[in-house]
Amino acid sequence: MEAPRLAHTMSSPTSPCEEVIKNLSLEAIQLCDRDGNKSQDSGIAEMEELPVPHNIKISNITCDSFKISWDMDSKSKDRITHYFIDLNKKENKNSNKFKHKDVPTKLVAKAVPLPMTVRGHWFLSPRTEYTVAVQTASKQVDGDYVVSEWSEIIEFCTADYSKVHLTQLLEKAEVIAGRMLKLSVFYRNQHKEYFDYIREHHGNAMQPSVKDNSGSHGSPISGKLEGIFFSCNTEFNTGKPPQDSPYGRYRYEIAAEKLFNPNTNLYFGDFYCMYTAYHYVILVIAPVGSPGDEFCKQRLPQLNIKDNKFLTCDEEDGVMIYHHAQDVILEVIYTDPVDLSLGTVAEITGHQLMSLSTANAKKDPSCKTCNISVGR
Repeated sequence: MEAPRLAHTMSSPTSPCEEVIKNLSLEAIQLCDRDGNKSQDSGIAEMEELPVPHNIKISNITCDSFKISWDMDSKSKDRITHYFIDLNKKENKNSNKFKHKDVPTKLVAKAVPLPMTVRGHWFLSPRTEYTVAVQTASKQVDGDYVVSEWSEIIEFCTADYSKVHLTQLLEKAEVIAGRMLKLSVFYRNQHKEYFDYIREHHGNAMQPSVKDNSGSHGSPISGKLEGIFFSCNTEFNTGKPPQDSPYGRYRYEIAAEKLFNPNTNLYFGDFYCMYTAYHYVILVIAPVGSPGDEFCKQRLPQLNIKDNKFLTCDEEDGVMIYHHAQDVILEVIYTDPVDLSLGTVAEITGHQLMSLSTANAKKDPSCKTCNISVGR
């Protein structure tokens, strides 16, 4: 089978073609619109009509591939030499107005047994809605094509990163993690009103909430995993948490062993940057057997709590000792409620640096340090 390849830009199947576009690797291609209206000057031969694909099925969807199959009448089926596939990101009202919405992604494949795999990180992105339509085509001796009418338009959504993809991200993060520094507490910064609300409405216990869409677009935890964000990075010269924060002037501190111990599992969740020189690593701490633990076990690479490049927990002379990576900013998600009585709340003395906020932050898709070779 010849894998589908990205064709030269052509007019959308929702509008008539204007000229024959030639591409040495893909041959000369001329398409009609999705209504089957052939351009009067297209040069497409007038012959017995080819069968139109129908009952299209999309299966085996990953973050950068899918399988497609369809039914078609047997009449003139033996004349089919190629399939033309029109693949487009599904439009929405908030789409980039500067993007030419009529530019499709045309795929050309030799007619092979179905289902056919469509794969390629250069045009498929994870967790993205697409529309797809198909034509059958017969290549003529003069290089032109006889084409069928377009099939119906089908919608589907690509999947999140798999564990394989996250392991690739993990390996890239390990390269820049740097040496390990000691830590003693996890901390969470918020406004005073947040802690007042927790005391009044949640019985003094901070509740897990759904993670936002910051970080890698294909991250399986975004918009799905429920947890509470904590930080654990320390200042190099003091060994203590920094006094500045982007999230509020009040800080909750809790001894590290209260959240991270042999009764918890540790998972790698993401690695990203926001057009800056520094990088973020998201880790997930989940009590063994908890709903958060079960969620992560199916989707995320698990780390050895005593031996990894980011956050470790080990016992020395009966005392738990903790270390964190120096050269990345760690964001730790704890998946269970946390009672405020287990720690302390106090006002910080530093500044509220809003520029450091990662709320719904978009990952830099061009960074070679924290991207992998699949759809962004």
